[in-house]
Formats: sequence, C-alpha cells, structure tokens
Amino acid sequence: MSAIAYLNFDGIAEQVIEFYSEALSAIEVKQVKFGDIPQDPNYPLPENELNMIMESSIQFAGGKLMMSDILPSMKTVTGELIKGNNVLISLVIDDKQQLEQYFNKLSVGGHVLMPLSNTPWSSCFGMLVDKFGISWKFNSDADKFLDGIISNKK
Repeated sequence: MSAIAYLNFDGIAEQVIEFYSEALSAIEVKQVKFGDIPQDPNYPLPENELNMIMESSIQFAGGKLMMSDILPSMKTVTGELIKGNNVLISLVIDDKQQLEQYFNKLSVGGHVLMPLSNTPWSSCFGMLVDKFGISWKFNSDADKFLDGIISNKK
C-alpha cells in the first residue's frame, strides 16, 4: 500500500500533467477528461468543463501523483480552491543525481526555498514551490535519518 499525493486544480490540470510528466521523466501518464465519460442528460456539463481533467495519474521513478480539475459548476459543493502550503509533495530518493534532476526541472518557473544541500538530517535536501504553487521537499535519505534517531532513543 502507498500514499499518493492528490492535487486539485482550477482548470489547469492538463498543463500541470504535461509539466510534471516532463520534469519527472514519467514512465506512464493516464488522464480522463469529463467529456470522455457518458454525460447525464438531466445535468449536462457546460462545454468549457468537458475538456477539464476528471482523473489522472503520473507514474515516475520516485512514485505516483494523481490530480484533477475542480469543475466551476461544482464549487458550490467543493468550495473554492485556495493555494497554500498545506499540500506538499516529498520525494525521498537515494539516487542524488536523479533527485537533483527532478529538483532542477521542477524549479523551472518556480521559486527555490532551499537549494539542494547537505544538512544535519540529510546529505541532499532542498525545497521549492513550482510554477503551479505546489510545494516540494527533496530528501536523499529521510529513512536513514528517522531510523538513526529512533534507534538512538531506545
């Protein structure tokens, strides 16, 4: 079993999928638009919503991301999307070269909060906010740090 970060967007999910697929060297990309499924004739979607992403996934060497668009017609139910720092994607990869490649590609058009560097908790750690407002944390050896602290507490 694995935990997967699921991201919602305001009509830009297709752009995000394209960017993340390239930046993370995706192995597999799946996406379904609202117009790809049968529509309820009693509640037809407006034309602009049919091309929005209903469900998608991006499989890459470090894991999997899922995302979709929130339909404008559903915002009375879901509420408005608010960009914030409450969603963060953490990539924990031992391969520092791969980690650096992901970091560099995802930082394009975004903002680096902390460049990749050696820290007391990781030999390669960094943070950034990508051009879509999503926060990312990169860590080459998070498990080693956690295991070391836990074993010292015993």
